[in-house]
Amino acid sequence: MRWVGIAGTAAVLAVAACSPTDRPNGVAPPPQFAHDPDPNGTPNLIVDGKRLADSWVIYDHFLDASLCSVQEGGVTPGVRRVLRFTVTTPNIGDADVNIGDPLAHVAANDGLFEFATCHNHFHFRHYATYELLSADRSKIWRAAKHGFCMIDVTPWQSTGGVGSWVYRICGTKTIHGNQGISVGYADTYFKWLGGQYFVLDGGDGQEPVPPGDYIIRITVNPPFQLDPNDPNDFACPHTDSNGFCHMLLESNYSDNVAEVQITIPDHTGKTGFGPGGGQDPPVDEPSDDENRPDK
Repeated sequence: MRWVGIAGTAAVLAVAACSPTDRPNGVAPPPQFAHDPDPNGTPNLIVDGKRLADSWVIYDHFLDASLCSVQEGGVTPGVRRVLRFTVTTPNIGDADVNIGDPLAHVAANDGLFEFATCHNHFHFRHYATYELLSADRSKIWRAAKHGFCMIDVTPWQSTGGVGSWVYRICGTKTIHGNQGISVGYADTYFKWLGGQYFVLDGGDGQEPVPPGDYIIRITVNPPFQLDPNDPNDFACPHTDSNGFCHMLLESNYSDNVAEVQITIPDHTGKTGFGPGGGQDPPVDEPSDDENRPDK
């Protein structure tokens, strides 16, 4: 197996691009490999539909103004009715997704990363989309989450077993990162993490979601078109057969979507409504950094 990198850039460029006050400590760590190189390998990302189906829960949840998801998602602080869910994206291909050090990509100005000030680490652009669809698919709501730090979180069973994790550092303006997903591993965003929810009561400026039947749709490495009105949206490293951009090269773009049918009730109950309920929601939201919980 081999890792597949994106726009590899010497670490020295990352150091040169920083001001003295932002200069990272030390030199960039060399890539770590848990798999033997394979010149014919290509990653393949999927969404774990079963875990998504087992995790969703609806709460009336107090969201403090200090939470990053409130600030970044345009959510009005206070008690909000939210639909929370867990997203796991395994790499079932025969090569690592190797992104490497965000600082090197920022120095190269390749458009793959953006710095999340509230989170204090780099997020990979266009990694996944979270959508809530009406039963007839005529309406779509967006989730509060806007960025992703792509690392090995959850061991995923594959032929020959799973090796040790490789990618586990998001990276900041002063700390070199190492982002990616090893073969046999998955990136996981547990339901309690910041932004892992849809606001159902209109508290984020979207139309309120009335009780009824809906579909949660998660897409990893989604197809997209460049936004001519966004000067930071200029990277299109790979294209599919339909001409859409993808940030990551994959052997199969057709298995990147998972959909789960759900029912939104009139009342949620204290410990939530849905298969992921049965406990009180936390007061604080863990960050999606290297210390994020898996469950």
